[in-house]
Amino acid sequence: MSLALEVAVHDLGRTRYMEVLCAMQAFTDARDGRTADEFWFTEHEPVFTQGQAGRPEHLLAPGDIEVVQSDRGGQITYHGPGQIVGYLLFDIRRMNLNVRQLTHGIERAIVAVLGDYEIAAAPRPEAPGVYVDGAKIAALGLRVRRGCAYHGFSFNIDMDLGPFARINPCGMSGLQVTQLKDLCGERDLAKVKQRLLRRLEAVYPIHLLRSNFDAAIKLCESS
Repeated sequence: MSLALEVAVHDLGRTRYMEVLCAMQAFTDARDGRTADEFWFTEHEPVFTQGQAGRPEHLLAPGDIEVVQSDRGGQITYHGPGQIVGYLLFDIRRMNLNVRQLTHGIERAIVAVLGDYEIAAAPRPEAPGVYVDGAKIAALGLRVRRGCAYHGFSFNIDMDLGPFARINPCGMSGLQVTQLKDLCGERDLAKVKQRLLRRLEAVYPIHLLRSNFDAAIKLCESS
């Protein structure tokens, strides 16, 4: 049995999306076969992000919320305070994973966290993410460059869901969204993060270094 790879965990706190996108790109561009993998938590200031396949007709009424073009996969989604965003900066070649396995691992981990709260959830083969009774609670969007992944997932915990009505979430007209607080009352993001870390360790060959659970990442200055 192979040894688990050590992965540093960093919590960036509240951030602007473009700062973190720039930092992820810089990290990925600079890394080589010896670079240790990292996992970043953050909460973004309100922003709509449009994936590489994003189509403008799915942005219905952005209003005063910033719209950013991203290099991740997928369509449009919303990020805001009260939502856990997790970024997986993993060398998937070193982990012997392909993109499908990486995606399925994220979905399995989030489904398991929801199971901890006795909430039945499942992914959908035709639309990556995690759903509860047809409503989306977690979205996925990844990018792989030179065998190294970045971007990741968003998991709705205790947020204003109103902005999702200004878009077709993930390019799906009429898609409902939900959050953990409304399903079971849980609103403590720190507790959910710890559950996520345990569940991610169960689906990937990794050991997440919680001692590095800090914001020791230099973010790019936003323009």
